[in-house]
Amino acid sequence: MTPTVRRNRLTIASMAGLLGILVVGQLRGQAGVPGLSNLTVIELTQLVANLTTSNDQLRNEVAALGRQEAHLIESRDRGDTTVGELTADLARIRAWAGLTAVSGQGIAITVSGPIGGDGVEELLNELRNAGAEAIAVDGIRVVAGAVVAGSPGALSIANSALGDSFEIRAIGSPQILTGTLTRTGGVIAQVGATYPNARLTVTPVESMTLAATDLKIGPTDASPRL
Repeated sequence: MTPTVRRNRLTIASMAGLLGILVVGQLRGQAGVPGLSNLTVIELTQLVANLTTSNDQLRNEVAALGRQEAHLIESRDRGDTTVGELTADLARIRAWAGLTAVSGQGIAITVSGPIGGDGVEELLNELRNAGAEAIAVDGIRVVAGAVVAGSPGALSIANSALGDSFEIRAIGSPQILTGTLTRTGGVIAQVGATYPNARLTVTPVESMTLAATDLKIGPTDASPRL
């Protein structure tokens, strides 16, 4: 065997050994992926489907942001301002905060009989959770700091006493609000169990107007950080 042949054989053997080490390392690395090796075909399929859905959502968000960027660039190039858009956003914020009167469809809840402030607050919280865009109790807009409190027969909101019978009005989808409140085991049933002598009646309303709040709801200790 010549020295050249010997060197060639040693080189081939070394390369084969190195490739073997790399293959073993790769197999061990794949086997070490946590959880995947224990998943069934159905679970892996669901995982891929979830990832695909998530990727589609991200692509849609990217596309939406891209369209928004293009719109802003076009507006800038035309010399347009965003004062109109900012004014519209400010109007929506003021409406949500209760600083301006709002109108729309919704529901009216007539409450009569002995009921505590906690029961009324449960109704208000459920209305918010159901998507109510504005709420008023006996004409007083429910905003930060306007809480219904007191024992049965001595209720008040924003330092205004409520009578034995009062009305809660909420702007939003009448179907959704009514369905949420009156469903089996819903908040009306729960409040009725706590205050069995209280009577609550829900009525859809095609159009209503809720006045703006009279409360000063601006922050006194906090300041916006931009």
